[in-house]
Amino acid sequence: MADVMTKEQRRKNMRAIKSVSKLESLVSKELWKKGYRFRRNSKNLKGKPDISIKKHRVVIFIDSCFFHVCPTHGNMPKTNREFWKEKLDRNIERDREINHYYENRRWNLLRIWEHEVRDDLDQVITNISDFIEASKRND
Repeated sequence: MADVMTKEQRRKNMRAIKSVSKLESLVSKELWKKGYRFRRNSKNLKGKPDISIKKHRVVIFIDSCFFHVCPTHGNMPKTNREFWKEKLDRNIERDREINHYYENRRWNLLRIWEHEVRDDLDQVITNISDFIEASKRND
């Protein structure tokens, strides 16, 4: 299927996409208020975790329900199915590789679904706080 946009329109559209989502910003802001200090999207860590605390070997990923194929909300687009199936399958495989990478290096890894943040931000912040505190105790 041909693209309905010109190359210049597509380029402008793609450049407008931000690498940090609003949900990441919400979570980061709340964690910062609670006194946690961390890095966002660390390029020198595998998979560029959304939140990382190297001192405690903590990485946190906030996964989009669509792009990471949430079991509850993930769906396959009706158009260009072959492209999307390949892309989404590769995303799932990459997530597994990243999980394996951090687990083998004894890092503390937490994945959060986009819908969890949307449904109950306070509970997500509590869960992340508990996770970080447990990671600190395991140092």
